[in-house]
Amino acid sequence: MNSYPNLMQPMDLGFIVLRNRVLMGSMHTGLEEAPDGFRRLAAFYKLRAEGEAGLIVTGGFSPNRAGRLTPFGAKLTTNHEAAKHQLITDAVHEAGGHICLQLLHAGRYGVHPFIVAPSALKAPIVPFKPWEITESGILKTIDSFACAASLAQKAGYDGLEIMGSEGYFLNQFSVPKTNKRQDQWGGPIENRIRLPLAIVNKIRESCGKSFLIIYRLSLIDLVENGNSWEEIVLFAKALEQAGVNLINTGIGWHESRMPTIATMVPRGAFTWVTHKLKQEIALPLITTNRINSPQQAEEILAAGHADMISMARPFLADPDIIIKAKKGLENEINTCIACNQACLDHIFKHQTASCLVNPAACKETEFELVPTTVVKKIAVIGAGAAGLSFAITAAQRGHVVTLYEKSAEIGGQLNLAKKVPGKAEFYETLRYYNTMITKWKVNLLLNTAFSLDMLADHDEVVLSSGVIPRPSGISGEQSSKTISYQELLSGARRAGKNVAIVGAGGIGFDVATYLLGDGADTIAGYQKEWGIDTSFAKPGALKPRELTPDDSQIYLMQRKSGKPGAGLGKTTGWAHRAHLQNHKVTMWSNVEYKEITGDSFRIEHEGEAKNLDVDSVIICAGQLPQLELLPGLEQSGKPFHVIGGAKGAHELDAERAIQEGYMLALII
Repeated sequence: MNSYPNLMQPMDLGFIVLRNRVLMGSMHTGLEEAPDGFRRLAAFYKLRAEGEAGLIVTGGFSPNRAGRLTPFGAKLTTNHEAAKHQLITDAVHEAGGHICLQLLHAGRYGVHPFIVAPSALKAPIVPFKPWEITESGILKTIDSFACAASLAQKAGYDGLEIMGSEGYFLNQFSVPKTNKRQDQWGGPIENRIRLPLAIVNKIRESCGKSFLIIYRLSLIDLVENGNSWEEIVLFAKALEQAGVNLINTGIGWHESRMPTIATMVPRGAFTWVTHKLKQEIALPLITTNRINSPQQAEEILAAGHADMISMARPFLADPDIIIKAKKGLENEINTCIACNQACLDHIFKHQTASCLVNPAACKETEFELVPTTVVKKIAVIGAGAAGLSFAITAAQRGHVVTLYEKSAEIGGQLNLAKKVPGKAEFYETLRYYNTMITKWKVNLLLNTAFSLDMLADHDEVVLSSGVIPRPSGISGEQSSKTISYQELLSGARRAGKNVAIVGAGGIGFDVATYLLGDGADTIAGYQKEWGIDTSFAKPGALKPRELTPDDSQIYLMQRKSGKPGAGLGKTTGWAHRAHLQNHKVTMWSNVEYKEITGDSFRIEHEGEAKNLDVDSVIICAGQLPQLELLPGLEQSGKPFHVIGGAKGAHELDAERAIQEGYMLALII
């Protein structure tokens, strides 16, 4: 019996039948602009089509030059450009899939000096002020959307998704926040939605009735002077009348000062708004944002909250997520943890996207996991992220792998991260690795410290012994009130009410978040903390934040100058800082640590002496490689490799560790 009767049910749109109700949502990968990018995109999308995604939507392509995200950003304006797309559509169709191209006009979110917008209002997240588009420019833009749609159809796409949310050009026209025009394209809602409706009508006229049109509609803007709920419903009904086949749920603007897709956002936190619209219109609706498991998707459909599910990053993490669900292999799914580190952070740094838990994502033509021709007996010392990644990949290739772990469980530093509120998705990563250890017959030896007399049993050794906390060097560090981050997060020791944290990097932020507790881990708690108004009392659906009072005091400090947490993820660091600021955590730079005593913690902050009356001092002063075995390995003559934290502890993260393990396993 099918465990997912709603999820696996085909979606019949009359002229096209999608094989299930899971949409692979749009993601810009950076391959759109890369040399040989279309061949690589074809392989990327083909793999997801073979994994039986019900429908695939590409990353965004602009319909004209002004609408590009970057000076040389992806666009679709010529027959020559359309011909390149044939590689993608042919590959997906050969795999039995369907694919739509997303048309995205950046508007004032473009990062170049030729951007246009309904009004000349600069966005806070880009350096350029847009030009106010003229009426003739508007008419040309309508034609450019229709031309791009025709080219997409010619290239073999089954349809389009029109990006009308997240604060991009069409969304900018639809809300009073960014549309201050006094002509027929501004003012009342009927005028503000005139442009997107004209574009839909022109595309339908150009491409016919059998071309799928999805409109990504902002159902909740999460900015001041966004649309009211009544205006959103009016817009949705107008799109229905204009001939749109599906409405995809858009959540928030990129300039919204709240996280909407990061791991700190509870799963399925916005399906309620799709359900709210579902009660107003008959058009099939797609729901999205922080849906990362088939079980959760099935529950959403069974509850009647949506007609389709959009998952974007989960298909980066595991191209076979749907096939595994159909076969009852849920434990084998490599679950997206919504970290943003290798996907969105890479894109915002103008790098090709990938995935922290799946280093092969977007590198399908570069990495090939082939059976080994020389089977080796390999010892892996340490079952942290790097060791786990190497062990299962090497075993999958056919090597005989023994994984030595001196503690009682796998995971290493991941076992600390999973305890931090907002990072519980690491439990899924550990579940996946445990499953793969069994599947690929890795010989796992827990509570077993590797010793050099075991070398004779192995052909090669991989040292992935991880890290140890770096001493702070502060006078009085041995005080009873001093706790290492490992002792705290492991539960070995507890902190007092008032706490000073030494080190404001990623670990320091995790410790502060841990001390604050998990009040925002539920959807209701998340809505209260970030001020999301489900009643839409005001346009934009914002309300004052509701924070649980706390009379404790947390100091988060660093020696260096600059912003605390400057090295955090580009797309999530601001949210982590905002979370701590919301809860009145004191964050200081330029701190000189003097002495930890039984009564206080003496410091200087920007030259001013302070005595902090704290109960505990948590040391997050960095990490050092754990290399006790290295001298013996060097002297043994046995081939060995060093990866992960043992290779380099500076700015260590799971992305680097997992990638190093995977890359080594491909060539060993």
